[in-house]
Amino acid sequence: MTIISKKSEKTPSVPFIDLKAQQDKIRPQIEQAIMRVLDHGKYIMGPEVFALEENLSEYCGAKYAISCSSGTDALLMVLMAKDIGRGDAIFLPSFTYTATPEVVALLGATPIFLDVLPDTFNINPDDISEGVKIAQAKGLKPKAIIAVDLFGQPAEYERLHKIAEKHNLWILADAAQSFGASSNNRKVGSLAFATATSFFPAKPLGCYGDGGAIFTDDSDLNEILKSIRVHGKGSSKYDNVRVGLNARLDTLQAAILLEKLKIFDEEIEERQHIADKYNAALEGTMNVPLISRENQSAWAQYTVKVKPGMNRQAIVDRLQSAGVPTMIYYEKPLHQQTAYKNYPTVKSLEASETLSKTVLSLPMSPSLDFNDLLIGM
Repeated sequence: MTIISKKSEKTPSVPFIDLKAQQDKIRPQIEQAIMRVLDHGKYIMGPEVFALEENLSEYCGAKYAISCSSGTDALLMVLMAKDIGRGDAIFLPSFTYTATPEVVALLGATPIFLDVLPDTFNINPDDISEGVKIAQAKGLKPKAIIAVDLFGQPAEYERLHKIAEKHNLWILADAAQSFGASSNNRKVGSLAFATATSFFPAKPLGCYGDGGAIFTDDSDLNEILKSIRVHGKGSSKYDNVRVGLNARLDTLQAAILLEKLKIFDEEIEERQHIADKYNAALEGTMNVPLISRENQSAWAQYTVKVKPGMNRQAIVDRLQSAGVPTMIYYEKPLHQQTAYKNYPTVKSLEASETLSKTVLSLPMSPSLDFNDLLIGM
């Protein structure tokens, strides 16, 4: 396989994620949005925060949207609202980022690592029953599934819901990479009991700092989450009815996200267009991403698998020298990480371990000019 940049033969010239091009496109609107915040001076929980929540809710079809300080805090807040703690078991995939099990462990609960599907990279629903048996054998109470929509594709929520109901579990969707995606014509944010997403700058919908949001149709959960994000407040911030966090989204970030949301659907379409071009160029050379028929991906990353016999590092080095940056998400599955190696796992995590040795992510941005890349055999 050869992928080279037309612009450079020595150093990366195609950005892995091009945030500057997007900013240039809407720079006047962003500057005006920031100026409005500077003019009214409500930097914490200003009107843009509530406008954003309303727009996000309308966008994805969830009854409630609760903005917060990061995608990690979004996960943590939901678990706190559901009183997850010591003695509880939470089932989640091993092939993902550390934020997913991190929040479980922080609350004293036990993450139980399941394998993923080798083609979609998402949690394997067939592992959940085994995970429940492991939890019960260890005297733990099975409570919830955290399904990660890796690289932008929704997990198999229909199957997950059936299994969750069988075992009396609820589902938290980790949609840090998938906001803007859909499954069976339903947007991410409306596919689980609660959905957590991230507005980290590199995400499909990103701000210019940290930020996140939670989506749900449950009115009780909505009220508890709004309390948790402001130090567990009751009738006022000095009436503390529960242990909470300082987890508010800054007004400036909300103002920026409001402008970005206006072009978000257009960018999702552009990401799909780029993914289609990648697929056409690389199919037969690499194992290109498999998107389930019922799904539309947000394409947070375009991730291929190198074929047997290929040297991934040699490919990375060759692309680097040709001006094309790459990333490997993730070089080591979580059950092999020092922080999590003592937590329970299902018997086989073969897919997670194999993927860590074979995945490779290529540049993906709505503004990516595919004409800057020459791709061939």
